[in-house]
Amino acid sequence: MLQKLREKTSGWIATVILGLLIVPFAFFGMESYMSQQVDNYAARIAQPPSWWKSAPQVWPVTYLWKIHDIDAQAYRERLEVTRMNMREQQGENFDPKAFESVENKRRILDALIDEQLMKLAAERDGIVIGDVAVRDAIQKFPDFQVDGAFNADRYQLLLASQNPPLTPRDFEARIRDSLKNELIPAGIARSAFVTDAELDRLMRLLGERRDVGFVTLPPAAPDTAEVTAAQIDAWYQAHKSDYRKPESVRLEYVEVDGSALPAPAVDEAALRKRYQEQIAKYSSAEKREVAHILVAVAANASDADKKAAEAKARRLAAEAKAPGADFAALASASSDDAGSKASGGSLGLITKGGMPGAFDDTAFAMQAGEVRGPVKTDFGWHIIKVNGVQAAVQRPFEDARAELEKELQEGSRERAFNELTGKLVDAAYRTPTSLEPAAKALGLPLQTTPAFTRAGGPGIASDQKVLRVAFSETMLQDGTASDPIELGPERTVLIRVIDHEAEKALPLTQVRDAVVAAIRADRQRKAADTAADALVKAAKAKGLAVAAQEAGLVVADLNDITRGMPVPSPQAAQAFFDQPRPKAGGASVGKVLVGDQYLVFAVRAVRDADIGQVTPQERDTLRKQMSAAHGMQAQNAFIRAARAKYSIKVAEDRL
Repeated sequence: MLQKLREKTSGWIATVILGLLIVPFAFFGMESYMSQQVDNYAARIAQPPSWWKSAPQVWPVTYLWKIHDIDAQAYRERLEVTRMNMREQQGENFDPKAFESVENKRRILDALIDEQLMKLAAERDGIVIGDVAVRDAIQKFPDFQVDGAFNADRYQLLLASQNPPLTPRDFEARIRDSLKNELIPAGIARSAFVTDAELDRLMRLLGERRDVGFVTLPPAAPDTAEVTAAQIDAWYQAHKSDYRKPESVRLEYVEVDGSALPAPAVDEAALRKRYQEQIAKYSSAEKREVAHILVAVAANASDADKKAAEAKARRLAAEAKAPGADFAALASASSDDAGSKASGGSLGLITKGGMPGAFDDTAFAMQAGEVRGPVKTDFGWHIIKVNGVQAAVQRPFEDARAELEKELQEGSRERAFNELTGKLVDAAYRTPTSLEPAAKALGLPLQTTPAFTRAGGPGIASDQKVLRVAFSETMLQDGTASDPIELGPERTVLIRVIDHEAEKALPLTQVRDAVVAAIRADRQRKAADTAADALVKAAKAKGLAVAAQEAGLVVADLNDITRGMPVPSPQAAQAFFDQPRPKAGGASVGKVLVGDQYLVFAVRAVRDADIGQVTPQERDTLRKQMSAAHGMQAQNAFIRAARAKYSIKVAEDRL
């Protein structure tokens, strides 16, 4: 029997079959059969291999594409940061419903996608940001400045106050990544320019002045003519989509609100343990007031230049170490560091980790007043002097006690919230066709909503995530409890559809009055439009003044008006300047609907701005504005082009 089996599995046919069976294992891996992967991305960017940029997205070629995910948690963090910033900026004008709109959330996610694309572009092009650029960028941060100048103490304090605290090196790494990702789009934006001809044309248009006469037609008389049954039926049949009752649902729900949970008690031992765990947060590191003399060495310097720089550095080091040497004067005369030589080589106060490795190690191994060097870094050779040492300072436990207590209470409340939410979910899954048993078991109120449509309703029905789940096919068909829906930080809700009414057409008998009103309003609009067209025709033939007089109307004149003047209304003013220029000896006649009244107008004259009267400062300001606008357009075009090179998938249900 075994011999027959061996014979059947030999030969080229068996080899081909075995090869086909190997393919899925080669592409998927054995782990694909042994484990289940759960995706948790808000957006997924697929990048073709660099050696096959036109690779199609078809199996099995897709496994050659590189995947870059924007994690759902990263998206939620950006969403919350944006929410807090907008609430702080807008104050009472902040609209939570507008912020939670799908369009706004998609804009926030698109910004994250664009950032990731720029990162990929920077990596592809091998962009590297030097230490000097990072340092200059950090020193320009207004938050790190005191009286307009970079302050090392404030820099250290603000980094240490972050949650979690940041070291200077961590922050520098973030700035380096940001500069690298922004280099290409920012360079494109800065490269935009405006020619003199473009600038002159825009200035003539912006400063253009017009002379206009206009007539305001009275509203058309209310329609009182008979509306027949045939007309009613015809209108109803032609506008059936206007007379429908929208789909609606009614929910029962159980909400867990972490802010409503009682604040747990915190014992002294836990507070002191927390204090020790976060001792770095309540301590300021040792600071050293350092000055240096730099002998710069270019990255592409020849061996001879390198030796000459080292010899110069050793000579300067010997001079600086000599008794009675004036280090500041020597630095001012000989240092290659343009940023510090004017101040005698002073770098201000630095902390451990704030300078390049060898420089940092040397400076923090020295005594106050000591001079050492030369020390080699990527910038060249340094002669270092420590002018002073500020010992590390630790904030006492008693001063930090209230803050620690608040943190522990918030942590305990968060754990209680997560535990309660987990119990609610478990209980709801045991009886998915009703939330009442779960609510009773956990002592939470079972609440219901009034019926609402896809446009939303009061309370939780105003949340876009709730709306998406409530009107999902699964919820409408099964009538079971939903998965937890996050309404905000430490605020979760489980919902269940208890009543669903599909969209349906309203019968004519129910909407007859609305149909009649629509017919009459349509007749009135058409009558007003006909009257305006008749006056436009007469004005073109006889002139606006004569046509208006014959119609018993009065012409109002506006002379020398400019763009943006809201007279007689913004819509009318826009129409005045959208109207083509009049031909010589004539007028350009048009009409515009403002509210429920028509204005018939005639543009009599158009005068371009006298650009000779524009000051150089005004001209320069406009050029900068136009260049910035063109640069932004070019930058957006670059990002759109970058998007086209990748496959981007958005998980709409996780927004």
